[in-house]
Amino acid sequence: MHSNLSLRISALAIALLSAGLVHAAVSPEQAARLNSDLTPLGAERAGNKDGSIPEWTGGYTTAPAGYKNGDKRADPFAADKPLYSVSASNMAQYADQLAEGTKALLQKYPAYRLDVYPTRRSAASPQWVYDNTLKNATRANLEVATEKVSGAYGGIPFPLPQNGAEVLWNYRLSWQGGDTFYSPFDTWLMTAGGKKIQATRARFWYQQPYYFKEGSLETFAGKFLIGKLATEQPSSKAGEGLMTHWDMDPGKRAAWQYLVGQRRVRRAPNVAYDTPDFVTSGVGFFDEAFMIFGPTDRHDLKLVGKKELLVPYNNNRAAAASSDELLKPGFLNPDLVRWEKHRVWVVSATLKDGKRHVVPKRTYYVDEDSWQVLLLDGYDAQGKLGRHNYSLTLLAPEMPALTAQMMWGSYNLETGAYFLNSSANDLDVQYQSYPRPPSAFFTPDAMASDSMR
Repeated sequence: MHSNLSLRISALAIALLSAGLVHAAVSPEQAARLNSDLTPLGAERAGNKDGSIPEWTGGYTTAPAGYKNGDKRADPFAADKPLYSVSASNMAQYADQLAEGTKALLQKYPAYRLDVYPTRRSAASPQWVYDNTLKNATRANLEVATEKVSGAYGGIPFPLPQNGAEVLWNYRLSWQGGDTFYSPFDTWLMTAGGKKIQATRARFWYQQPYYFKEGSLETFAGKFLIGKLATEQPSSKAGEGLMTHWDMDPGKRAAWQYLVGQRRVRRAPNVAYDTPDFVTSGVGFFDEAFMIFGPTDRHDLKLVGKKELLVPYNNNRAAAASSDELLKPGFLNPDLVRWEKHRVWVVSATLKDGKRHVVPKRTYYVDEDSWQVLLLDGYDAQGKLGRHNYSLTLLAPEMPALTAQMMWGSYNLETGAYFLNSSANDLDVQYQSYPRPPSAFFTPDAMASDSMR
């Protein structure tokens, strides 16, 4: 009887895997690569053939002298000079290293260019995150149909990804430098006519219970990220709030909004997918926030593979500039944006039959070292490239982390407008580690209390 039961269980497991409903963890032999030819988070440790991408040697973890929590971080690579520049006149020479959206910007704006600097593989995490990643490799599972993840905690869930959904979950559950943060920000819009407008100024706190160092898989309840936003500007929206709770089971996600005029907290189930994002005055979509925000289950995700790409990276200099210096008509100031060549995972997202989304096709470009989404191309229903999203990435060596939580935005390739979100360029606090508050701080009722202060 025991033998028959084992056979039935094995047959069920094979059927589930064959149907694509469950994707199993990798073998211990495969996971052992994280201590050999792969980095602890799953990137190729070696450099590329021509040396333009160097070997990963541990990342950059040297905090600047005199740094205090919340200070603007210095550019540790300020002495670097561009190796070359890419513009419309020579882009054909680098075509295989450019995202389609990058090509479109170069073609649209003769003055746009990429200054390409030496590649600095700066991404690093604490050893305990590496240790948890190794454990996750052999225990984490993904239900493809529901996008539900189980068996992962405190590290990258799928360091040896087998499909596109796993790659995107690696970003959602990537190390951002700690477990609780305070990150006030501005949202800037640049109109097609070249006018810079402040869409939002807000205080923002977020927490990753998934990265509580003292926690474990056994004690983790499944809520991996909690965010709380309190609007300060414009004055017409001052006091409004938004709270989001994200779970390893996307079906358990929840969002709430506090509207000052109504003086009440209400559920906000539409804070997802292609709902216009009110933080960007509707210019962006909610599922573009932070490059990925919420579920992606309306699209089929395909892992295309890995390629070498020119991407924005290590942009501490851009983060230290004023918004007037960084935002220029048409595009971000090329003098301030640092580009490097890195290996990225490429994931294509195609709208499922019977589903709707105003961006039916997307291509994600995900950094192999940090699992941050660096670029994102979006196509309309006619297959025309219409949107190009970017994250400049901020290097926080004292944490240590390379994060896409700052300085992300989108270009509308049709209208010529663009926006920059999570900008601390004109603020005194930049991406600050925050003392872990009481659990009540991240409850819907707390939004109303905050608004009345």
